[in-house]
Formats: sequence, C-alpha cells, structure tokens
Amino acid sequence: MDGSQYSTRERILISVAVMTATMMQLIDTTIVNVALPHMQGSLGTTRGEISWVLTTYLVSSGIFMPLTGYFADKWGQRRFLLLSMSGFVISSMLCGLSISLQEIVLFRLAQGVFGAALVPLSQSIMVQIFPVEKRGQAMALWGVGVLLGPIIGPTLGGFLTQHLSWRWTFFVNLPVGLGALALAAAVVPDSPRRERSMDWAGFLYLAMAIGGLQFVLDRGNEDGWFASRIILVMSVMAILGFVAFIDHALRKKDKALFNLSIFKDRNFTTASLLISAMGLGMYGATLLSPELLEGLLKYPALTSGLVLVPRGLVAMLTMMVVGRLIGKIDARILIGLGILIFSTGLFVMTRYNLNIDVFWAVWPMTLLGLGMGLIFPPVSTIAYATLPREISSEAAGVFNLLRTIGSAVGISIVSTILTRQTQVSWNQLGGHINASNPALQHFLQQLGLRLHATITPYVLGIELSRQANMQGFIDSFQFMAWVFLATFPLVFFMKGASLKNMKYQ
Repeated sequence: MDGSQYSTRERILISVAVMTATMMQLIDTTIVNVALPHMQGSLGTTRGEISWVLTTYLVSSGIFMPLTGYFADKWGQRRFLLLSMSGFVISSMLCGLSISLQEIVLFRLAQGVFGAALVPLSQSIMVQIFPVEKRGQAMALWGVGVLLGPIIGPTLGGFLTQHLSWRWTFFVNLPVGLGALALAAAVVPDSPRRERSMDWAGFLYLAMAIGGLQFVLDRGNEDGWFASRIILVMSVMAILGFVAFIDHALRKKDKALFNLSIFKDRNFTTASLLISAMGLGMYGATLLSPELLEGLLKYPALTSGLVLVPRGLVAMLTMMVVGRLIGKIDARILIGLGILIFSTGLFVMTRYNLNIDVFWAVWPMTLLGLGMGLIFPPVSTIAYATLPREISSEAAGVFNLLRTIGSAVGISIVSTILTRQTQVSWNQLGGHINASNPALQHFLQQLGLRLHATITPYVLGIELSRQANMQGFIDSFQFMAWVFLATFPLVFFMKGASLKNMKYQ
C-alpha cells in the first residue's frame, strides 16, 4: 500500500497526533537550558553537576534512537509509539517532582530513552500515510515541527521559569502529551510485526560509541579537550565502540541492530550527510544568537526570543510552499538554492558589529529560515524515496540519529571556536593598547578620559572584552557558513531529477 487508502481527515488527525509528540520531544532538548541556573539553586548543585541534566537526556536519546526499527518491527509501530509517549509523559512528571540531583538525572535518562523513538517514528508514519505524490507535503509538515521545536524551547522555557517555576518546563508535557496520546491511540495505524532477535553486542558497541562521543562533545570545551584524561578515555571508548559496531554489523548483516546496507542507497546517504550539516548550522546559529543578543548586546530576554520568531515563521511558510513544489521542480534545485541562501545568511552575520540594531539581527535570521525551508522537505523526502517501505522505521532511526549527532558536533565545535577565537582576539587586540596608538587616544578623548586616569584601565578592559567577544562570534559564523557551503557538491550525487519519477518500493 502506498498511503492512498487514507482519507484526508485521517491523514490530518494522524499528522496532528505524531507531530505533537515530535514537537514535545524536540522542545525538551532546549527548553531546560534557560532553567538550569534555577535548578542549580533549587537542588543545591554546582554548575558542572547540573549540566548532567542535559547530558543524560542527549546520551540516552542518542543511544536508543537507532533501536526504533527493531521495536517497531517487534511490537508494531502503534504500540511502540503509545508506549514511548506514555513513558515520556510519566518521566516528565517525575522530573518536575524531583527533589535531588540524583533523581532528576535518573528521570531525565528515562525521558531520553522513551523520547528517542518519537521523532523517527513520526517521520516513518508520515511517509507511510501519504502517497508518493504528496510525500513532499508530508515532509514539509514534519519539518515544521522539527525546526520549530528547538526554536520555541528556550523562549517557552524562559517564560515558564520566570512566571511559574523551572518544574513547569517538565509539567507542561503532561497536558500536551496526554492529549496527543489519546489522539494517537484513536487514529494511528499499526504496522505488520516481524520477529527479530535483539543484537545485544551491537547495542553495546553502539552505546559505547554514542555515549562516549556525546560525553566528549558535551564536556570537551569545558574540560580543555584532550588535555583532560577523562576526555581522552571517552574518546578512545567512542572510537573503539564505533569500529567494533561497524565490524560487527558487516559480519552479522541482517541480524545486526540495523542493516548497514541502507547506506548503499545513494539518496539516503547523501540526504543523511546534508541533514547532519544542516543540524550544525541550525543548532549552531540557535546557540549563538541568544548569547550574542543577550550576553554581548544586552538585549532583553523577550526581545532575544522574538528575534528568532521570524526565522521560524519564514521556515514554516517556505516549507508549506516547497511541499507543493516537490514533484514539479527538480528537488536538487530546491536543495541547492536553500544551501546558497542559508550560507548567505551566515556570511551576512559575519558583518555584525557592536552597533547593530534589531533589523540587522532579524533579516539574516530570515535568510536562514528561508534556506532551511527550501532544504528540509526535499532532503527528508529524497532520503526515503528509493528505500523499501518495510525498512522505513529503521532508516528513520538512523537518519534522525545522524541529524542529532550533526547537531551535537556542530554545537560543540561552534562553542569551542567561540571560546578560542575570543581568547585569540583578546590577545591580538590587547597588543594595540599602548600610549603611541592614535586610535586609543581618539577613543579616550571621545569618552573624556585621560590615558593615566584611574578608571581608564577598567574602561579599556570592558571594551577589549566586548570587541574580542564580537570577533569570536564573527569567526564562528564564518566557520558555519563555509562548512554549510561545502555541502553544495552533495546535491549532484542525488539520483533523479524529480521525485515524481521516483518510485517508493
């Protein structure tokens, strides 16, 4: 069956159910960030300890995401979806009720385990319920949830923390999750069950690889990367786990945790690489923008959150249009244009300075939204266009795992570049602060200060820090722009000029 057996009403109800679950899970990846200082004070922990609230969720989610195909086959996608949603809601409630660090870390781990399958399952279900000619629209709708979730998270988290409590960043999942659960139980179709044995060895190797990698990415910048013994140990563990998993999967083939033969499909592999790079650009920009606006330019938190809104709105509207164009226009044209526009937005941000106004903060973000809207639906559609339907859940788990890893790698690299380049710029700019520099004399004259005044070193120190930070942000934006632009040649490796000519097997 190709999805044509579902009526429009059924598709709408199923889409609402699975997309609500998807957005709930993705919002939780960022909603807690702004509440961490409040949790730290409430639970009596250090800054390093409270970061485990984020780390455990990301690690457990990453480890269990590739198991989506296995459990969907063994239990059926409907039962597995309902179990995942129920567990996510219950663990969210327990997180909100936690009274110690140990409790909240344990329940966040459970939240990551149950939430791991929600995104890939929703994507797999959306692929199944829409016919081939409408699959672009389905992926556009799915992309709206995937892109808006991380954008909404910090703003919603800040509002709930400020007006209610940090606990409501978890409690908010109860009414939303229960409503989605009731709707999913009523409308989501089941899938045929297949007997599969659990590949425990493969799971252990994958857990080592993902767990080690996520730990390194999450703590590397803070711990000084490979100057830290624990970072070295976890890096070795990640490499050994990855090599062992690949070797094991190649020997076990069909009995492995997931079949590596899916990467023989050129479209799936190319789309996976593109979505990983997109995760780097999207999450990197989402990470840096609030830090730039609030931390450096001193914008109010609400203004900082509102600056991100146009990007999300433009991305959503663009995806709705692109969803209708897929099948009529060569998908590679849409993706290539999106890459160029997204890169242009990042290059514009390299022209930032300490005097930019809100307009300059908004319109490059709008270009990022336009680029994302052009890329996401066709990439997500092409990824599954030439894969057999029976492995869609398994492929969705791998596809979303790579998107998650790309995002984690991107956040880690961008954070490191920001820190290191700020230090480099501080030293370089500081070398120009000397009595013989006419620019320094001019700067002090504008402020009505003398070089040897008591307050002058303090004023110069603040200005030096601001300028060095600004250069760090510019270097980070430039890195993301070049990395994203470097993915453009991947467009030419995709098969098929138009998705209407592709047959979903």
